[in-house]
Amino acid sequence: MSQDKPYRKRPDRKPQRTPQRGQKPQTRPRRKPLDPARRAAFDALRAVSERNAYANLVLPALLRERGITGRDAAFATELTYGTCRTQGLLDAVIGAAAGRAPDTINPILLELLRLGAYQLLRTRVDAHAAVSTTVDQAGIEFDSARAGFVNGVLRTIAGRDEKSWVEELAPRNDPVGHAAFVHAHPRWIAQSFADALGASAGELEAALASDDERPQVHLAARPGVLSAAELADAVGGTVGRYSPYAVYLPGGDPGQLAPVRAGQALVQDEGSQLVARALTLAPVDGDAGRWLDLCAGPGGKTALLAAIGAQSGASVTAVEPSEHRAELVAENTSGLPVEIVRVDGRESGLQPGFDRVLVDAPCTGLGALRRRPEARWRRQPSDVPTLAKLQRELLAAAIALTRPGGVVLYATCSPHLAETVGVVADALRRHPVEALDTRPFFEPVDLGGGPYVQLWPHRHGTDAMFAAALRRQ
Repeated sequence: MSQDKPYRKRPDRKPQRTPQRGQKPQTRPRRKPLDPARRAAFDALRAVSERNAYANLVLPALLRERGITGRDAAFATELTYGTCRTQGLLDAVIGAAAGRAPDTINPILLELLRLGAYQLLRTRVDAHAAVSTTVDQAGIEFDSARAGFVNGVLRTIAGRDEKSWVEELAPRNDPVGHAAFVHAHPRWIAQSFADALGASAGELEAALASDDERPQVHLAARPGVLSAAELADAVGGTVGRYSPYAVYLPGGDPGQLAPVRAGQALVQDEGSQLVARALTLAPVDGDAGRWLDLCAGPGGKTALLAAIGAQSGASVTAVEPSEHRAELVAENTSGLPVEIVRVDGRESGLQPGFDRVLVDAPCTGLGALRRRPEARWRRQPSDVPTLAKLQRELLAAAIALTRPGGVVLYATCSPHLAETVGVVADALRRHPVEALDTRPFFEPVDLGGGPYVQLWPHRHGTDAMFAAALRRQ
């Protein structure tokens, strides 16, 4: 039986001796449980690995339930998100220090090792504190033997800094693989970024590094209700660089802000704002104000579209098959001219003839990895073909619902070529559409070569949104 498996403890090989008079009975080492911040991080990490939970949803709930605030909350957040982001790098180091593959280590013990290793390699936490707290918890969760195993592994890791471990373990003679290891990304994701960057592949390091930066919170002021300048004054933020509705927040919980609670503003990445706005700027002759959002949930882009459209008499039909996400669309578009249809966008049954159609298609989400710390390890290359098929089908349905002379804007929050230009190229071959130069609809963003748009966190401070405008012939 290996040292790290949490099965029933073996009975002692020798019978316990009755203490003689004057002798103290043998006792187990006293173990100190994890402090509240580390405990919250440990529980969140287990929820992510055991239940496929999302760190950005489960951790805030744990912090609220346990009343963890201030510096402890910030520490728990750093430990949780950081450990999720760097999982591949941590596992490589743990495997080298343990002399065994991480997948042979008990999953609960492995989460403890990741938590301890992250503190040693990526934080300023005192090494003794990082090791001792993790070892004590291993003893509580299992026994002294497993605690000893954790102690040995973490002490080995603590003997060297991250740079030393990376120099030993990172792939050689493979620039993409090396960059992926250094920045804790699966190689296939790093390769997809390099492919999308094309002639600018020299920016790969910067693109990967941007995924490890905590994204700034962006708000969108609702058009016709509040200007970006007014919103910025109300929340102590700054007006955005590109979207006329964007405001950047310095920090805090945006859900507690009065304009957000009152429906005057939404939490929305500036890249998403630019996508919704672009559809409204594309030239359409004789726009009758019949607009469609074919993949509406959770409703952020729908709300912005409807608010812009309402100023000219347009209304939006929002398609969302998921009941939960449809409810979010209803919440986000309250008071706006939006009709919600709970059907599959590929077979909506809607009457064709829409002037403007948005297809913000389900995708791998590789363009928003900085917001979803566990996603880079959860997604697999095998996900791409299935999603690309769905994307092609949704775009085909959107084109069929668009009137001649109308415009479809296809968008994904992924730069993977199979989900972006590959899907658009298929539509151009199969359907009566022509590609428009999409860049003018994203001004004043500097976008380089066209005709499509690819935003990047390291260039624009937004999610890596892709967009292509197509005119129905």
